[in-house]
Amino acid sequence: MKGPKELIKHESTRALSPFEELEKLERWFEDAWRRPFSLIGSPLWAGGRLFEREEQLSPSVDIYDAGKELVVTVDLPGVRKEDLQVNLEGKFLTISGEKKKEEKVEKDNYYRYERSHGTFTRRFELPEGLEWEKAKAHYGDGVLRIALPKSKEAVEKTKHMPVE
Repeated sequence: MKGPKELIKHESTRALSPFEELEKLERWFEDAWRRPFSLIGSPLWAGGRLFEREEQLSPSVDIYDAGKELVVTVDLPGVRKEDLQVNLEGKFLTISGEKKKEEKVEKDNYYRYERSHGTFTRRFELPEGLEWEKAKAHYGDGVLRIALPKSKEAVEKTKHMPVE
């Protein structure tokens, strides 16, 4: 089979390990520390899923091997390019940003003005053998795409194994 092989994205309705819930709890406390009043009125346990609000601010990320590069795609609808930050530090990739939304509706005797915002940070440890200095990021149509080229040695080390 030729071409890029994409990892299957899986969203479970329950935790696969006890550490997943602990990580959610840690992120919730970090968010509460940064913006303490943002959590007022937010249920801590909603619909059987711990800290539902945190998941809404955590964008979906896919990481896949495209042969000569590792590709990271992040779904960020409604986020402006100016509100995104992508950092490479050591072997860690950090993606952070802020989503702001304002909606104003005025009709005869009806007026509504809603504002909301939220911040997010996603951090990933990436494998060795990437050429960090050649990494490129592109943002368009609400999707951030980061291409991290593999070193020549890493590409040559890749071996495809037949499945019986």
